[in-house]
Amino acid sequence: MAEVECFFDCSSPWTYFAVHSLLELRKEIGVTIAFRPHLVGGVFNAVNPSVHNSREKPVVPKQAYNKKDQQDWARFLGIKMHYRPTVFPVNSVKIMRGCCWLEGTEQLEPLMMAAFNAYWGDDLDMSKDDVLTEICKRAGVDPAAFFAAINEQPNKDRLRTNTDELIARGGFGSPTIFVAGDDMYFGNDRMPLIRDSVLRHRK
Repeated sequence: MAEVECFFDCSSPWTYFAVHSLLELRKEIGVTIAFRPHLVGGVFNAVNPSVHNSREKPVVPKQAYNKKDQQDWARFLGIKMHYRPTVFPVNSVKIMRGCCWLEGTEQLEPLMMAAFNAYWGDDLDMSKDDVLTEICKRAGVDPAAFFAAINEQPNKDRLRTNTDELIARGGFGSPTIFVAGDDMYFGNDRMPLIRDSVLRHRK
């Protein structure tokens, strides 16, 4: 069992940061990570509709600070970041089904990172098949196999099951990170607490 589970959706900017932060944590202390794809829109619809409401009626000062906050994190982590991609929010169902197809394999991380970097780094609409083809090529994944897989019922079901699992475990968005099974953290800025929890559970 991995020390850390990270429930992720590639459409989330904070998850983009959190995944990079977790990979840095892995380099630092050798933490084992299970990346768990889910559909964050399904989570919002079920238990956290306030996200949709805030998009319809944004708080202008908070929105301005949100942009600064994301730019600060991108600079701190040394990664490219488009604060608000041309297509936002984006339909991430196809890429997340693809991630479910590869969950538990060595190919998941390359596909996940290629999707994050394409959308948040390069402002490419990852709901489009031509962009998904490019993401697959960047990740070393066969595009034909990817498109076949995302239309297979087991991968559709797995995405729904993972989403339902996150909700059942108390999650309400992405990224949601669990240490040692039930110690839950939400958001990229909880990384120092996650590091501390991992080290505590090792004792």
